[in-house]
Amino acid sequence: MVPVKRIPYGVADYGRMKRQGMYYVDKTHFIPLIEAAPFYLFLIRPRRFGKSLWLSVLQHYYDVNHQQNFETLFGDTYIGTHPTEERNSYLILAFNFAVVNPDVRYVHDSFDGYGRQVVKNFLSRYTAHFTPDEAQHILEYSTADAQLRQLFFYAAEKKLRIYLLVDEYDNFANTILTTQGETAYQELTHGGGFFRYFFNLLKGATSGMMSGLSRIFITGVSPITMDDVTSGFNIGDNISLGAEFNQLLGFTETETTAVLEYYQDAGLLSLDIDEYLHLIREWYGYYRFSDEAEGYVFNSDMVLYFIKESLSRGTLPKRLLDSNVRTDYSKLRHLLTVDRRLNGNFSRLREIIESGEITATVAVSFPLERLVNTENFVSLLFYMGLLTFNGIRDGRPVLRIPNLTIRELLYGYLREGYYDTGVFRINMEHFAQNIARMAYHGEWEPVLDFLAQEIEAQTSIRDYLFGEKVIQGFLLAYLNVTNYFLTWSEREMGSGFADIYLEPFLARYPDIPYGYLIELKYIPRGEDKSARLETLIPKAETQLRQYLADTRIQAMSEHVIIKGLVLVYHGWELVYQAEV
Repeated sequence: MVPVKRIPYGVADYGRMKRQGMYYVDKTHFIPLIEAAPFYLFLIRPRRFGKSLWLSVLQHYYDVNHQQNFETLFGDTYIGTHPTEERNSYLILAFNFAVVNPDVRYVHDSFDGYGRQVVKNFLSRYTAHFTPDEAQHILEYSTADAQLRQLFFYAAEKKLRIYLLVDEYDNFANTILTTQGETAYQELTHGGGFFRYFFNLLKGATSGMMSGLSRIFITGVSPITMDDVTSGFNIGDNISLGAEFNQLLGFTETETTAVLEYYQDAGLLSLDIDEYLHLIREWYGYYRFSDEAEGYVFNSDMVLYFIKESLSRGTLPKRLLDSNVRTDYSKLRHLLTVDRRLNGNFSRLREIIESGEITATVAVSFPLERLVNTENFVSLLFYMGLLTFNGIRDGRPVLRIPNLTIRELLYGYLREGYYDTGVFRINMEHFAQNIARMAYHGEWEPVLDFLAQEIEAQTSIRDYLFGEKVIQGFLLAYLNVTNYFLTWSEREMGSGFADIYLEPFLARYPDIPYGYLIELKYIPRGEDKSARLETLIPKAETQLRQYLADTRIQAMSEHVIIKGLVLVYHGWELVYQAEV
């Protein structure tokens, strides 16, 4: 029997995937497009979208040392039957800056030491192209930049073609920014900073006497470093927003369906394909990296995590949000506070969460000092995968929160922002227990009473609770601390839009008996609440009955009890709560 292919979750080595019989979603049809593009390319994509694996594919395809293994490596892929003339015709020089120590005390020595290791490894792999004397001459230089300069000189003399691959180009620079601050980051990337000089060196290696670099492909997460260190490297083309490369990384729905069908045919998936696809779409899908692209993609690493966990459990994963994803996105937190005070970025993020979308033009790149510009911060959210293209409105792109995973992360940012600055801190374990009783026993009052009591006791939070949308976003952030419910805001139903819908997550918790529709009304603090309550409460009750009559809610009511709640806030104070 043919063994079932393993899920390559966390594996970024293409050769290992082929040797060990792992499932590979074929992206090699993009290789001709890459060749037709300019020679020196930047591609920015969020974490866990397969950037490292793509570089590994390029390395195995173009490396002269893999010529004899071409059929084994690519025989069952698109490029295996449609090879280009450039296949196996380059010497590969590959960097992964994730291995550089980001501590500012050691970063220069770590970068230099790593660079010398890369050069030494390069020479050991290509002994057929460099004589022992030439290799020794290169290695006699004491610094990585000097070794690289000499290496490029020799390559130019010998008319060798080098393909430079750089992974995580912004990794240690971004870590320094998030942990050591702007001054340390500026020293690294500006003026005579060694990291900036590295890119100047690359530019010099593409022309003149040192023209040993024929092609370059650089990937990372943030466009900030690109602008700060590459102004001298102005020969690179950023293809991040190109429609033709929208589906280069990540999985399309067709590709995801094929993976699911493969494991279902092997008898390893118990549910219907459509059930899996529905969850994958809602939790990991709807990414578009060009406002001109028609299709969308799923986060490939999250999909592989989902399938891996489904195979091992025989049912749906216990956690749909991979814990590694939280770690990957945690670095955004430093952008939301200054001196332990919430800043304009936090306010902008809160507004996006409240509405679910924003109209903005995505900047190709921008320096750090311009991050305070609102549109640049929104652009950073896009590049990190927290927003994605979703059409055009009034001539400007609409960016929206792509899926439930990102929405859950963003709600977490709101809670953490309040907590980190001491604005609002609660016992989350106790609160989560209240949410559990709300889901399983229909006891909703303790949840709202607890929040109301804490707001009363912690006066700092009151300055941030003004307006119906703000109250709505605040409630959603805290009602989302568990995953018993899928939390929706402004969900269309019954010819209207429900303020908050706590949909029981039956796919994960099939025994939850309660869900909630919440209609929220707000009275400004300076207005008399008595008269307003008389008109707002009946209006809210009418709207709730309209939502409860929606066909989808009626269908859900065959399995659970959907409770309708009316909440009225007078400023930050909850002055009315009742079940309809």
